[in-house]
Amino acid sequence: MKKTIAFHLQKGGVGKTTVSGALACQSAINGHPTVYVDVDPQGNASSWFLKKGTRFEFADVLQGEANLEDVIVEASKVKNLFLIPTFGVGGSLKNYSETRLAEEPYVIQDLIGELSKDFDRIILDLSPGFGRLEKSALIACDEVITPMTPEFFSVEGLEIFINEIQKTKKNFRSNVKHSKVVINAFDERIKQHRDIFNSASEGQYKVYKIPVDPVFRKSQEDGTAPQLYKSLGRGLKSSTREALEDLEFEIWR
Repeated sequence: MKKTIAFHLQKGGVGKTTVSGALACQSAINGHPTVYVDVDPQGNASSWFLKKGTRFEFADVLQGEANLEDVIVEASKVKNLFLIPTFGVGGSLKNYSETRLAEEPYVIQDLIGELSKDFDRIILDLSPGFGRLEKSALIACDEVITPMTPEFFSVEGLEIFINEIQKTKKNFRSNVKHSKVVINAFDERIKQHRDIFNSASEGQYKVYKIPVDPVFRKSQEDGTAPQLYKSLGRGLKSSTREALEDLEFEIWR
């Protein structure tokens, strides 16, 4: 299924990059060429999968200073995973979003249209916030999925995000779908985590859980997919692996 999705919540520290990157890896591991677009000026997703800089980055193609094919690079340790990177040094993407993006609100939508001619699966990792850059990225997508942590501040953040999404859809006449919430770093043994899951599930959203797992951090340090990381013969917990596989199926079916 040809689809473009974004992972976003206007709150930092909820695991947007961890969740989006792990699911991009799952798609690639399952044999689907997948493009992971780093729309975060901090460039954390790019630092995860690319251990050295590239000649061009996302801001270059947005500004017409590079062709799309010149920007796409393959992850060094994950077959079928391709990136359109952003690197924080110099702040090119941040500068562009603060200057020219207001005059070109549909530039990312146009870029995704070109990208989808060659790739069926496109994933966007966004920065925390809800400014011009995030809105431009969201209206370019078919679906936005919200990661959150199992804490009450994240529930409040979700309510604010729902309102912002509705306003964005109206103002930009967008049909982006928002029906999935992913609770990251979930621990079934903790009552508060269970309460947050139940609270989030009371609304109109399908809620998924990804267990807390130290392999996510270790795989980021190693520059590889969490599904492929091994240390002393150990990798992801079986419950984590199953959660990623199930969510990947639900997203792309």
